[in-house]
Amino acid sequence: MAIAKADLIEGMAKGMAVLESFDTERQRLNATLTAERAGLTRACARRHLLTLAHLGYLETDGSYFWLSSKVLRFSGSYLASARLPRALQPTLNRLAVQAQESFSAVVLDADEVVIVARSGNDRNTSSTGGGRVIAYGLHLGARLPAHATSTGRVLLAAKTKAAFAQWMKGRLLHRMTPLTTVDAKSFRAIIQQARQDDFCIASEEHELGVHALAVPLRNTKGVTVAALNAVASHSRLSTQAMQRDLLPLMFEAARELRPLL
Repeated sequence: MAIAKADLIEGMAKGMAVLESFDTERQRLNATLTAERAGLTRACARRHLLTLAHLGYLETDGSYFWLSSKVLRFSGSYLASARLPRALQPTLNRLAVQAQESFSAVVLDADEVVIVARSGNDRNTSSTGGGRVIAYGLHLGARLPAHATSTGRVLLAAKTKAAFAQWMKGRLLHRMTPLTTVDAKSFRAIIQQARQDDFCIASEEHELGVHALAVPLRNTKGVTVAALNAVASHSRLSTQAMQRDLLPLMFEAARELRPLL
């Protein structure tokens, strides 16, 4: 949402940029690292770090800072009150019982996808063992690179061609595994195929040993609001088996959910 410059509280924007500087790659930051990541001066970053620590959103040893559990208030409030996760949760749980696999609902946020709902009763297993698999980093609120995930590709395919071209402009596709598609021309072809098929399979592109299948979730106006995906280990289910056994269930779930979205 765009707002007038006079309405923008720059201090708040800078504070949020500081909070967003913490991620799975950098859990602990000092003022210098925060300044680099948030695009601030070191003095400004330091003041924001100290303020956020004072408010309880960060913890510190005097030099480095890290997120405190208080930041979970935001995600907890969203998951408890947002309409989308509540509408999707019963269907995700039913799919998990039917297929004995893990299912997630995901939305697109810039160059990442965010998991907003997960099937219940998941349990961690290795990607080479039996049972239902939870790939690394697949938890509520997790942010994953859109280009390397089946959900990200489905959601990018839902963009207009002009919007997708703008998303791709000057973008470097980072390699997550040896199998990640990083060539821009090849990636555009994948997105075009996802548009035609109305689903996408990403095999070992985000994590080795893990396949993921995704379909778009549309509302009654035909607008894609999220993506539904299933993940399975390489040893448990092949990509062909996923498409044969899981895709019909997921298409059916997407049709059932449409009036609720």
